[in-house]
Amino acid sequence: MNHIYFTALPKGAGLAAEMAKGDGRPRVYVIAPTGKFEDDPNVTNKKFPGNPTQSYRSDFPLKIIGELESWEPYDPGFIQQLRSRIETGMGEIIN
Repeated sequence: MNHIYFTALPKGAGLAAEMAKGDGRPRVYVIAPTGKFEDDPNVTNKKFPGNPTQSYRSDFPLKIIGELESWEPYDPGFIQQLRSRIETGMGEIIN
């Protein structure tokens, strides 16, 4: 990947954590960008015009300030549906 992706919404970050590979518990970090960032073109104006998901990307490091201990969870069935879609290929990632 050429970029680091992040969101300003705790629930969105929680969803990304739930989708991450690995056996550990999902983790969401509170971060601060260290340089310029832009709307994530994989989401903004492609799937959700106007960036209501507050999804961004940067090619600069992110500074971890803390860890979010809890967030509003998604339904486990929804998580499984997303995982199935990813396994079959959901579309192209724009880098």
